[in-house]
Amino acid sequence: MVSIAERLRRFRELHQTGCFAIPNPWDIGSARYLQHLGFKALATTSAGFAFSRGLPDNSIPREMMLEHIREIVAATDLPVNADFENGYADDPTGVAENVRLCVETGVAGLSIEDSTGRKEQPLYDLAHAAERLAAARAAIADSGVMLVARAECFLVGMDDLDEVIRRLQAYAAAGADCLYAPGIGTREQIAAVVAAVSPKPVNALISGPIGLTMADAAALGVRRVSVGGALARAAWGGFIKAAKELAEQGSFGAFRDATPHAELNDFFREDAARRAR
Repeated sequence: MVSIAERLRRFRELHQTGCFAIPNPWDIGSARYLQHLGFKALATTSAGFAFSRGLPDNSIPREMMLEHIREIVAATDLPVNADFENGYADDPTGVAENVRLCVETGVAGLSIEDSTGRKEQPLYDLAHAAERLAAARAAIADSGVMLVARAECFLVGMDDLDEVIRRLQAYAAAGADCLYAPGIGTREQIAAVVAAVSPKPVNALISGPIGLTMADAAALGVRRVSVGGALARAAWGGFIKAAKELAEQGSFGAFRDATPHAELNDFFREDAARRAR
């Protein structure tokens, strides 16, 4: 296994130049296969994991999430960025304590949202949100773990790019190493965010066919591209299609698109043997 120190070093190095994909596994098997494909880093997905436990997004308890993050870190040699939702606390002190626990899982990075989870006030006030990020930064201390700050404006119906930029700049000042505004998707929006927080790296979320490729993201100055729960949803799409056909028509045509048993079995047998050496 690659040491945690080496993963931390590699992860920071990835953010310095170029643009890399950081796909989101939801279990050990998907993490192992993504490593097999040659990706340089992985990120957990709160949505993908929640669905695998029969729960909606943002409903996984802290201890369950920490155990999941720990499992993904242990399953791979790659740096892992944790989707740590809003830090599982409203107050800065609580965020700091929970971030400390997340750092102990061996992650190379962790993301903190400014979403409250409450309909009446979906985002924390900016000053309070920045305090929470500063507390997370202090908890990370000199561990080397990267802090990713997320401005959730577009995900809660606040489609105001100026507010997104205002928040991301405040989070950068509070100590965030990487900035992330899920929900923005046009070239103009992405370019504006990149320019506003430069030279700090930007994570772009591309979780659907929005007309952008990795090359496009790189040309816009994005440092890393994540896909959120999209890979998990793609897997669910195949499952639901086949299950509905079986339930509603009593037929098995959708199984023709399934990955052959032998292919998966051979991969996991060989992969397990490599890990055991």
